[in-house]
Amino acid sequence: MSKRFQVFITDFINDTLEPEKRILGDIADITALDAFSEDDLAGRIEQADAVMLYHNLSLTKQTIESLKHCKLIVRCGVGFDNVDCKLARTRGMPVANVPDYGTEEVADAAIGLMLSLTRGITPLNTLLQDDATAAWTYRHVAPLQRLRGRLFGMVGLGRIGIATALRAKAFGMDVAFYDPYLSDGADKALGIRRVDTLDQLLENAYVVSVHCPLTPESKGMINATTIARMPRGSYLVNTARGAVVDTSAIPDAIASGHLAGAGIDVLAIEPPEADDPLISAWRDPKHLAHHRVIINPHSAFYAEEGLLDMRVKGSQACRKALLGLPLLNVVN
Repeated sequence: MSKRFQVFITDFINDTLEPEKRILGDIADITALDAFSEDDLAGRIEQADAVMLYHNLSLTKQTIESLKHCKLIVRCGVGFDNVDCKLARTRGMPVANVPDYGTEEVADAAIGLMLSLTRGITPLNTLLQDDATAAWTYRHVAPLQRLRGRLFGMVGLGRIGIATALRAKAFGMDVAFYDPYLSDGADKALGIRRVDTLDQLLENAYVVSVHCPLTPESKGMINATTIARMPRGSYLVNTARGAVVDTSAIPDAIASGHLAGAGIDVLAIEPPEADDPLISAWRDPKHLAHHRVIINPHSAFYAEEGLLDMRVKGSQACRKALLGLPLLNVVN
């Protein structure tokens, strides 16, 4: 009888594992460790032939060097900054991601956050909750501007960025993007504009929507200085990676009226710490951020179909690795 492989799911998934078993069950035993920190993996994961990682923890030297015969680490999601990819490669372990599982959902969420803010939907709702009689007027969010013709500025134009651009175009917005790593031609294919610098993008943007990966270069790219370059009364949306935006700059920008609103799905630390400046302002009914900031719990990716895609495609990647077949979406 041939050896059965061992596949470990580090975190996030803790149900019956039906999707994973359907794809891998004939060749592998699958175990969900349901860990919340890397320390929880010690003594449990060393025999893995493949590892499926989500977003509740990171894989560093501590774990990677303990893996005895791992053929693949698959990050079941788009971002892979929670894996030491370089170290994994030196140990002969490819790292792959699942870049396309939630493209539509995240794009929809980015546009949804924009609309909730730019049409005054969220501010008016929360004001009415406080006092339905006194707040029963549109004037609390005046002046709102028509979206058609306004600049929708995108930081990054990958799969999700493209899907978001097409949606913004449908509203008649002037869509422009900054992405120094993208080859020429995307602007012509999509009918949108490319700009050469981040400053060019920011200085005229009515909405800035972040769609780039977290790298040493992009970390803190959107901060107090760059937000100050945006026009007064503009909006910020982040559905990419939390640390791309220095969210501590948002409360003052909202209080001064420089930012009219911010929609934040991702934070650098999740869940956030109690003394996080943005969270403190957002919870304070006396701060403008209470009405003009939307915070979601890293949920833009979620739809039942997208969640299934993430699990299925992660499992398919493991199957290829275990059977020695060519791998897709290797990031290291």
